[in-house]
Amino acid sequence: MLDERSKLLLKALVERYIADGQPVGSRTLSKAAGLDLSPATIRNVMSDLEELGLVASPHTSAGRVPTPRGYRYFVDTMLTVRRAELPAIDALSTPALAADQPRQVLNQAAQLLSQLSHFVGVVRVPRRPVVFRHIEFLRLSERRVLVILVSPDGEVQNRILHPSTELTQDQLQTAANYLNAHYAGLTLDAVRERLRHEVDALRGEIAGLMIKAVEESRAAAEGDDVVIAGERNLLEVDDFARDMGNLRKLFDLFEQKTQVMRLLDISSQADGVRIFIGGESQVVPYEELSVVSAPYEVDGEVVGTLGVIGPQRMPYDRMIQIVDITAKLVGNALSQTRGE
Repeated sequence: MLDERSKLLLKALVERYIADGQPVGSRTLSKAAGLDLSPATIRNVMSDLEELGLVASPHTSAGRVPTPRGYRYFVDTMLTVRRAELPAIDALSTPALAADQPRQVLNQAAQLLSQLSHFVGVVRVPRRPVVFRHIEFLRLSERRVLVILVSPDGEVQNRILHPSTELTQDQLQTAANYLNAHYAGLTLDAVRERLRHEVDALRGEIAGLMIKAVEESRAAAEGDDVVIAGERNLLEVDDFARDMGNLRKLFDLFEQKTQVMRLLDISSQADGVRIFIGGESQVVPYEELSVVSAPYEVDGEVVGTLGVIGPQRMPYDRMIQIVDITAKLVGNALSQTRGE
């Protein structure tokens, strides 16, 4: 545990570093904290904080900067959010997200998050329950199988799978017959869960093929699961612009979307706003990133997550307000579209 003096100095250091991005020296820190302490006393406290892993000393400067652990301590124990500091957020009280189509609401929400934060806005699209009416497997070659899945409304999806062993057409027909006889009319999510528990009697490769077919078809039916807006804002962030290699990795992250979806899926399991800081866990793939996210609800049920992705050195109090209010607005807008 930190004593009050150490907490005040750490809070002042984080806030100063977020504000100007420069390592914070003892003289600057003394003024920012409003404490009548000698430079030597401040240096001693900084040395203690450094041993605890809360601050670090860049080799090019005598000042200190927060570490991921320091940001986490600041966010968890010192952060205060005052709505009066955020006049720009009042624009959200208007029906900015009103739309006739749910997808329009989500696209607008991602843009709004990006515009207000000046970082990247992300919105996890609610999953649609996908139901299948009929499935067929067609052997194309030794290691290639065509999956044909038909939905109740007649929509047809084709996927190619690559089983690890060769399967005959008779084996494939047996698998298709089993699925059609036992699972037609169910959602693909329900089929997947039941398959994992009910196909022990079938050969392992056939069971694996059926599960893989259902998962692939489900992913294809859900389509593009994340709306992302404002990636180019990162070009204006000094923390990223200095390193083109890091920028390239970040743009690859947004291109693939898988890591972003995983982040937002984790966020949906918690109430309210969550903050993920890169470098403190494996949740955020890059140390330089932080994510502020919150789930949004429709008629009292969590259906998705949204958030802001930016540098560790972001104004967390403002991001919390932006994300929290946008999540409420999205929930309200989607509830209205559902009721129409």
